[in-house]
Parts: sequence; structure tokens; C-alpha cells
Amino acid sequence: MTGVLGHFKELDSAVEAITELKTARLGDVTVFTPTPRHEFEHAVEPPPSPVRRYMLFGGLAGCMFGFWIAIWSSTYWPLVVGGKAFASWIPYTIFGFEVFVLVGALSTVAGLFIHAGIPRLTMMVGYDPRFSNGDYGVWVECTPDRAESAGALLKKHGAVEVRGER
Repeated sequence: MTGVLGHFKELDSAVEAITELKTARLGDVTVFTPTPRHEFEHAVEPPPSPVRRYMLFGGLAGCMFGFWIAIWSSTYWPLVVGGKAFASWIPYTIFGFEVFVLVGALSTVAGLFIHAGIPRLTMMVGYDPRFSNGDYGVWVECTPDRAESAGALLKKHGAVEVRGER
């Protein structure tokens, strides 16, 4: 992975650099920041997270399992009370909902770990410990022939340090 790393002290200059990098289409942009900032989110414009699908499918599977296990247990060990039906969906709604929430939450956490790459055993290319202490980093993954123009663009917007990385 080849690219250019820009080190910024100011939030606004980093956001302007990201915006111009996106319009110039020099490469994929990764931002390193000590705290989540909505300015970076608007500048990078990430695609919708696929984690929500994990919640949907996990929740639906949990709801079906909740209804199934309640109906199965009532037909396997029948308790006949006044000629009522063994499997009535109304009382099992609570159990279905509870298992929906449980399996949906667990699948959401699993999807988060999968798509966030947790655990990450190696440090990301371009990461600098200064980015955890209040500074901002902009990593542009680009080909070597575009690296010079990406570095010039980062310097133009006030990067304190610009360096090529592999």
C-alpha cells in the first residue's frame, strides 16, 4: 500500500484538504483523529455501514427461533387447559421479542467486530502516535505517480509534515 500522509494541527485545514482530495480523485482517503468529528464525516462521505444488515437478519432469525422454541416446547410437553390451543402466537410474542433483541444485539456486535477489523494485530500504515494526542492525519492511498500531486495538495492546505509511506 503506497500513499502520502499529511500531518495537520488544525481541523479546518484538514477538512479542506480532504474535500479537495475527494474532488481531485487522487485516491482513497483515511483520516486519523483523536476524537470523532462530524466535520470529517461530512468531508469523507462514507458509505452506509453494512452492520445494520447484521442486526436485521440476526433479529429476524432470533424472532423466528423464539417463536419456534416456545411452540415446540408447548407441543412437546402439552398442558391442556380448558381445551385451549397448544400453540397460540399471542402469549409467545414476548418470548419472540426478547430473543429478537438478544440475537440482534449479539449479531450487531459480531458485525461491528468483523467490519472494524477487531482485533487488529498490526498498526495501520500511516498511523502516528501524535494523532492520538490532538493532531489530525490524512492518509491518501495513491499510486507513486500521483503521490507528488497529493503531497503538494496537502502542503497547500497547511500540512505541518507530509511524507510518503509504504
